[in-house]
Amino acid sequence: DPLYINAYLFSLRVAFISAVIAVLIAYPMALFIARTREPRRTLLLMLVILPFWTSFLLRVYAWIGFLRRDGVINNILSWLGVIDEPLVMMQTDFAVYIGIVYTYLPFMVLPIYVSLEKIDRRLVEAAKDLYAGPIRAFQRITLPLALPGVFAGSLLVFIPAMGDFVNAELLGSVQTRLIGNVIQSRFLVNNDYPTAAALSFMLMAGILAAVFIYARVLGTDEL
Repeated sequence: DPLYINAYLFSLRVAFISAVIAVLIAYPMALFIARTREPRRTLLLMLVILPFWTSFLLRVYAWIGFLRRDGVINNILSWLGVIDEPLVMMQTDFAVYIGIVYTYLPFMVLPIYVSLEKIDRRLVEAAKDLYAGPIRAFQRITLPLALPGVFAGSLLVFIPAMGDFVNAELLGSVQTRLIGNVIQSRFLVNNDYPTAAALSFMLMAGILAAVFIYARVLGTDEL
């Protein structure tokens, strides 16, 4: 069915882009935390996991208050004179990406932080002694040794993003339907349990195949 195929492909695109954006945001955050001394490091880690102290649904609804036409972002931009008309951010792919990245960002930050925190800083100092600049030392030492954290964090964002339906339902439009929305509709609206179960199984099998390929490409089979 083209409906299901399009939903799978769109979910794959959203999950992949969300994971990439999460890596780009989380890596500098994790690096900064790893290089911060105690007790500030503990405080920063607490701030990372602080959103988990509230309901997942409440966090998504909070973004509605930020992104709607009369929301916080538009009011601030209007007050600063940056815009004349409110920006349309709700019920767009942009809003869905923001919701997914924000929701699962801690799952990316924490594994990368653990990998970075385990790196022996003497290796970086040795690279500098061999006349490697900060960028070169980062490329040859820090980044490769942190790949297991990037791998784990990418999976922890990609997998739930593939099955997410709350962000698309509340922040997206009618056209923004992930495969999770289709499965949820088949289960709870149409009571079409056989189709919903088949779609769920295909989603699980597809994710397992993607994880296997990803592990082979990165060479992190031992994980």
